[in-house]
Amino acid sequence: MPALSLWRREVVRFYRNLSRVVGVIASPLIFWIVIGAGFGNSYGNSTMGHAQNYLNFFFPGTLMMIVLFTSIFAMMSLIEDRNEGFLLSVLVAPVHRSVIVLGKVLGGTTLATLQGVLFLVIAPLLGIHFGFVQLLLVILDIFLVSFSLTALGFIIAWPMDSTSGFHAIINLFLIPLWLLSGSLFSISSASPWMAFLMRINPLTYGTEALRGLLFPSTASPEFPLAKCLAVLVVFTVIMFSMAFVVANRRSTKPAA
Repeated sequence: MPALSLWRREVVRFYRNLSRVVGVIASPLIFWIVIGAGFGNSYGNSTMGHAQNYLNFFFPGTLMMIVLFTSIFAMMSLIEDRNEGFLLSVLVAPVHRSVIVLGKVLGGTTLATLQGVLFLVIAPLLGIHFGFVQLLLVILDIFLVSFSLTALGFIIAWPMDSTSGFHAIINLFLIPLWLLSGSLFSISSASPWMAFLMRINPLTYGTEALRGLLFPSTASPEFPLAKCLAVLVVFTVIMFSMAFVVANRRSTKPAA
C-alpha cells in the first residue's frame, strides 16, 4: 500500500537522524527544567483548593511542545522531497493524492505520538501515576494533537520550496499558538482578550485534557475531557481535509 510505504519512510528517515531525535526531546526538556525550576513554588494553582508547583503545571505544556515540534518539523521532509525530486516521482505515480497526504501525515503523527509518550517516562518522578485506561486516554489526546498539527504542517510545507521560509512561518505563527495554549500560564490568570484567544485555540483543549488526565485534582471544570476530545476531533478532521484540498489544488515544482 503506497500510504504505508510513505508512512514507513517518514519513521525510518526520522530515527536515522539521531541529531533530530535528540533535539526534539532535549530542547523542550531543558526548557521545562529551566523555566519550571526558575518559577519553582512561586506559582500556585488554587483550583479545587490544591496547590501545584510550576514544574508540575508546566509538564503538560512541555509535552505539547515536543508534540508540536515533532509534528511540524516532520513535514519539513516534504520540502526536502520536493527539492530532491522524490515528491515529483510520487505525484506522477498512479495513486490518488489522498494517499500521499495520508502517508505523510500518519508518518509525522506516529513520530510525534511516540516522542510524546516517551516523555511520559519521567512522569513518575513528579508523582504522576495513572492506570491503563487513563494512559490510553493520554495517548489518544497526544495522537489527536499530533495528527492535527502534522496536517497543519503539511498545509504550510506543501507550497514551499525553502526550509528557511518554513522556519519563518513556524516562528511567526506556531510558537504563539503554543504560547496561547495554557502551557505557560492558566487561562484564569490571563487578561480577557488573551483568555478569549486561548479559548478559540484548539491546542488549549489538548493541553487542558492532558493536564486533567495527569493531575485530576487540578482539572478545570471549563474544560471537561469529553469537550476537549470533541474539539480535537473536529480540529483534526478540518486540518486533514484542508491538507487534502491543498494537495489537490497545488502543483509541486520540480527541483531546479
